[in-house]
Amino acid sequence: MNIDTVLFDLDGTLIDTNQLIIDSFKYTFDHYQLSFTEEEIIEFNGPPLIDTFHKIDPERVDEMIAKYREHNITEHDKYVKAFPLVRETLEELKKNDIRLAIVTTKMKTTALKGLALTGLDSYFDTIITLDDVTHPKPHPEPVVKAMQALDAEASRTLMVGDNSHDIESGNNAGVLTAGVAWSRKGKERLLAHHPTYLLEDMRDLLTIVGV
Repeated sequence: MNIDTVLFDLDGTLIDTNQLIIDSFKYTFDHYQLSFTEEEIIEFNGPPLIDTFHKIDPERVDEMIAKYREHNITEHDKYVKAFPLVRETLEELKKNDIRLAIVTTKMKTTALKGLALTGLDSYFDTIITLDDVTHPKPHPEPVVKAMQALDAEASRTLMVGDNSHDIESGNNAGVLTAGVAWSRKGKERLLAHHPTYLLEDMRDLLTIVGV
């Protein structure tokens, strides 16, 4: 059965926010005089901020999130760019009537900011963010919500992401999944979660959906 719907994670999948995320965590940890290596910080990329900071200091979650966002929003435009061949691939998918959506653990304001800055905001039929769900990825709810918004069938839907949470969320929702080889955590980590496909290059998507 042909794929007619593709759901994308945003950060680390379509847009390169990796260094922005790392530096936003460093900014926060410096403020609170906490010490983490870059390797440890990379592990914090993926889950919602509330979960990460709750594990670090349950008493100061809200203020740590505010401190992180202070840097993340102020410095955003200096860092963020689309990964290679993303725009061209989205263009081709759209031209072939493939329904496209974003499924992210970011808040809507920052997700829209990244899409607008990189010129990708016109390609998506729906955007599901942290603000739209009760249970973020790896729970299936965000993927299911996107499918409902697009009137999509699970067997014809593909979830694409750079993080284990993306693959798990897709698997939990019963859709096909694809990991991206440019994941900051390394493609071997993604393969351990058994995605249906691994994209070495964004254009691999065109072959997978048959356009």
